[in-house]
Amino acid sequence: MEDEVARNSGRWVGRPIRRLEDRRHLTGAATFVDDIAVPGVAHLAFVRSPHAAARIESVDVSAAQACDDVVAVLTREDFPELEPWIPALDRPEFVRTELVLLARDRVRHVGEAVAMVIAESPHAAEDAVEQVVVRYEPTEPVASIEAALAEGAPRVHEEGNVLLDVAFADDPELERVFDQAEVVVHGVFETGRVTALALEARACLARWDAREQRMLLHSSTQIPHIVRTTVAGILKLPEQRMRVIAPDVGGGFGQKCVVAREEALCCLAARATGRPVKWTEDRQENLVSGYAGHEQRLEASAAFDGEGRIIALDVDIRSDVGAYSTHPFTCGVEALMAAAEICGPYAVRHYRCRTRAIATNKAPMAPYRGVSRPQMVLTMERLIQKAARRLEIEATEVRRRSLVPRDEFPWTGRSGLVIDEGSYHESLERAEEAIQLPAFRATQRSAREEGRLLGIGFACFAERTGYGTEAFNERKMAVTPGYDTAIARMDPTAGVTVLVGTSGHGQGHLTTLAQVAADALGVEPERIEIRQGDTDATPYGWGTFASRSAVVSGGATRRASGALAAKIRRIAAHLLEAAADDLELVGGRVRVAGSGHDGVALEEVARVAYLEAQSLPADEDPGLDCVASFDPPGTFSNALHAAVVEIDPSTGAVEIKRYVVVEDCGVMINPAIVEGQVRGGVAQGIAAALYEQLVYSAEGQLQTASLVDYLVPTAAEVPEIEIHHLETPSKFSETGAKGMGEGGTMGAPACIASAINDALAHLDVEIDVLPITPERVRDAIRAATPSATARR
Repeated sequence: MEDEVARNSGRWVGRPIRRLEDRRHLTGAATFVDDIAVPGVAHLAFVRSPHAAARIESVDVSAAQACDDVVAVLTREDFPELEPWIPALDRPEFVRTELVLLARDRVRHVGEAVAMVIAESPHAAEDAVEQVVVRYEPTEPVASIEAALAEGAPRVHEEGNVLLDVAFADDPELERVFDQAEVVVHGVFETGRVTALALEARACLARWDAREQRMLLHSSTQIPHIVRTTVAGILKLPEQRMRVIAPDVGGGFGQKCVVAREEALCCLAARATGRPVKWTEDRQENLVSGYAGHEQRLEASAAFDGEGRIIALDVDIRSDVGAYSTHPFTCGVEALMAAAEICGPYAVRHYRCRTRAIATNKAPMAPYRGVSRPQMVLTMERLIQKAARRLEIEATEVRRRSLVPRDEFPWTGRSGLVIDEGSYHESLERAEEAIQLPAFRATQRSAREEGRLLGIGFACFAERTGYGTEAFNERKMAVTPGYDTAIARMDPTAGVTVLVGTSGHGQGHLTTLAQVAADALGVEPERIEIRQGDTDATPYGWGTFASRSAVVSGGATRRASGALAAKIRRIAAHLLEAAADDLELVGGRVRVAGSGHDGVALEEVARVAYLEAQSLPADEDPGLDCVASFDPPGTFSNALHAAVVEIDPSTGAVEIKRYVVVEDCGVMINPAIVEGQVRGGVAQGIAAALYEQLVYSAEGQLQTASLVDYLVPTAAEVPEIEIHHLETPSKFSETGAKGMGEGGTMGAPACIASAINDALAHLDVEIDVLPITPERVRDAIRAATPSATARR
C-alpha cells in the first residue's frame, strides 16, 4: 500500500518501504568474508600473548614450522622493512605512541599478537600455534584507571600512562557560581567496558598478485577507503595498487570503524607467502583481542538555582583507552567527545572540564556505538535527578527548566558546540503524556505499601550527527574525515547506479539512498542500484560511522542525483522542444509539468545520451554521469527516553515493564528503518545498563571471555519499545534528515539507571555504576539506613 502511494505521488522519502537488500540475506545469497572461496587459500591464526604485560625474551617457531600443513610461521623479525605505525592527533596535549602490529620486545595486553601461523586449514594453523614457544618475563600490569594513575604505577608506555590531558572551558566565574548556587549536587559515575559483539566477528582475506604487484583485501570493515590508505602505507604500495572490498558485513557498531592490525598483517602474510590468506576471528578471540569501549569514570558537580535550573557544571572525565591508540580516531576520541558534548541540550552557562585518556594493559578501545555519549547522558540525567530530590520537585520539571529555551536555537554551549533547532521541550511533553507520570506516582506509592519496588526514569539528550570536516577538525586529527562523494549514473537502458563512499553494514543504505535518488530522478527505488564498499569502484569516502550516512552520503546522493536529473531535463527539453525548467521527472518519464502529455521515456533520453550523441544539444557532453560531494557542519537529532522498571527486592533482578522513546531525526527517509535503528540501539543500551561488561582481574586477565560470562540480553530481556516520532527538519542537510544511528544506545543506560534509582529513592541509596547487576542492587538495598528500610 505504501509503495502504491509513493508511485502515485512520485515521492519515496518518508515511506517505510521494505529493505531492498533483505532478499539476499533471507535467501542465503549474501556473501560475507568467510563465504568467499578462492583456490589455494591458506588460513591464518595468531600466537597471542597470555600476559597483560611482559617482556619477550625469545620466540621459537621451529616446532610449529615442522607441523603438517604449515605454510609459514612469521614474526616481527620477518618484516624488517616495517616502520612504526603511530596514530596521531595534531595537538600538544596528545602523547604519540606506536600501535604495534606484531610484538617484538614486549606485550601490553592479553591477546596481543606475537606471531602468525599460516597453514592449509584453520585447524592446522591453530594446532601449530600451540607449538610456538614464546619465553616471557612477566611485568606488573595496570588494569584499571586507578592503578594507572597511582603514584609510581608501572608504565604501559615509556611516555607514561596519560596519553591525553585536556582542560576545556576553564570558567573564571565557576567557583563564584557554585558558592552562590541554591543547590549543588555531586556524583561519581562509572561505566563498564563493553564490546560491539557484532554477529559477524572480524575477518579478512588478502590476495597478492605478484605479476601486477597489487593487493586485494576483502575485509569486514566499516571504512574500506581508510583501510586502503592505511594498509597501502604500511605495505609501501601506491594506493592504485591496493583494492579493498567490504562485502556483506554482519554488523560493526564502531569496532570495525578503525583499521585493525589484523588487516595489515593478513596482507603482509599474503605477500610473504605468495598465497591467498584468510583470517576469521572466533568469538573468544573477539572478546579477548577485539577493540572495546565505553569504560569511563566521570566525577561531576552541578549547580542549580532556586527554580531548579542548572547553571554550572564541573566535571573530571577519565577514559580507560587500553594499551594503544587506534587509527584514525586515536585514544582521544572518547575523552574529547565527552568534554565537548557533555552539556547536551541543557543551558549550562558556566562549565569547566578536565578530560584524560588513560592507558591500561587491556585491549585497545574503538569508537563503540554512542562514543562517550551514553556516559555523558548518564552523568547529566543523574545529576538532574539528584537535584530534583534535593529541591523536592519532579526531575522532569528540572529538565524542562534546564533545557535550552525554545527561542534560543541555534545554541552555542560553553564548549563552543553549536546545537541546531530540535524538539527538546516537545519530546519531554510527549513522553510525559505517553507515560502518564501522575498516574504512575500513585501506582508507585501503592506498590511500596505492598513491598514492591517500582521506578520511573527519563533521559533527554542531543545526538550530534553528520559530522563534517569542520567538526572532525576540531579534534585536530592527523587524518580528518568529513565530506563524502556520490556518483549518479544512468546507463543506456535507463538503469541507475549510485556509487557512494559510505559503507553500510546492516543499516539499510541500499534502500534509504535509493529512496533519495528515486525522488530526484522520478523512478522507483527498485530501479536504482546503490554500490558501496569497493575502493576500485566507488569515490573516495570515509565509510559509515558516527550517524553520518543519512546526512553526508544522503546529501551527496541528493546532489549527484539532482545534477543527473538536471542533465536529463536538458536533453529531454531539446527532444521535446520545451524549456528545461518546465519539465518534471515522474514515473520513469520526462514531461511538461501540468500539460497532461506523456513526454518522453527515460530510456529514450538515455539512448540519445549514449548512442545518438549527434542528437544532443550542442553544448551537452555525451553520457549521463554526474558527481557531487557534501560536507555539512553537523546537525543534532534529539530524543527522550522513559522507562518503568520493577525490582525484585530479594534477588535484585530488574524487569523493564515499559519503555517509551520519543525521537526526532528530522525528515525520516524510511520510518521503518528508523524504528529498527531505535530498537536495536535501545537493546544495546539496556545491555550496557544491566548486563554486559568486560571484567578484568588486577593482573589484566579477562574474566568474561565467553558468552557464558559476557551476558548479552535476549528477546526475553528486551521489552516492547513504544516509539513516537517528531520531525524538525535540519537546515544543514540536503534532505532535512538528521542522523540517528546511535541515539538508542545513548539514552537507554541513563534511562534505566534513573528508573532504578527512582525505585530505590525512598531507601536513601543510589547506584551510579554500570552495569547495575542484581548483586549491586541487593548490596544497595542491604546498605539502606534502618529508617529507610522501615519505610519500605
